[in-house]
Amino acid sequence: MPIDKVRVDLGWGPAKLSGEWRPDQAERDAAWELYVELVTRITVAPLAPDHGILREALTSLYQLFGVTREILRRYGPSVAKPPRKGEYRFGHLAIWMLNAVLRPVLAQWHPALQEWEASRPDGTAVVVHETAWERSPELRAELEQLRLVLLQYAEIFAKVCEAPALIDATHDILAQYEAKQS
Repeated sequence: MPIDKVRVDLGWGPAKLSGEWRPDQAERDAAWELYVELVTRITVAPLAPDHGILREALTSLYQLFGVTREILRRYGPSVAKPPRKGEYRFGHLAIWMLNAVLRPVLAQWHPALQEWEASRPDGTAVVVHETAWERSPELRAELEQLRLVLLQYAEIFAKVCEAPALIDATHDILAQYEAKQS
C-alpha cells in the first residue's frame, strides 16, 4: 500500500516549509522523476575542495529548472491542486525548491562566477583559474548549504515514491572509491 501522508519539513529561514503532503499516484510518479534528477547531479553529492568545477555545479543546478518544468507540464495541474491549510502538493514543493532555494543562490553566484571567468587568461586551465578565485571557498560553502537543503527534498521525494536509498548507496560507493585512491 503506498504511503498516504508524509511530513514536510524543508529548507531554512525564509525558504522553510512545514506541513503535510498527501500524494496521489501522479505526484508519486512526478516525485520519482525529480528524485532521479536530484540524486544524479552534484545537487546532493558533496563537492570536495579539490574536486569538480564550480561552473559545472552551477550549470547542473540551473538545469533543474528546465527538468522541473518538463515534469510539471507532463503531470499537469493535478499535481498542484490547491491544498488545505498546512498541506502541500508536488507542484508547490517543486516550485518552492526552484524559486526559494535554487534561484537566490544562482542569481547571486552565476554573475559573480561569470565575471571571474571573463578574466581568465588565454592558456590558463578552467580549474586553475577557478581555484585562484578568492570567492571560490565561499561559493563552495554556499553549494554545501544548498546541498543539505536539496538533500531534504530528495529524501521527501524518495519517501513519497518509496524509492530505495540511492543517495546512501552512492555515498558508500564514492567513499570506497576515494579510500582506494588514497
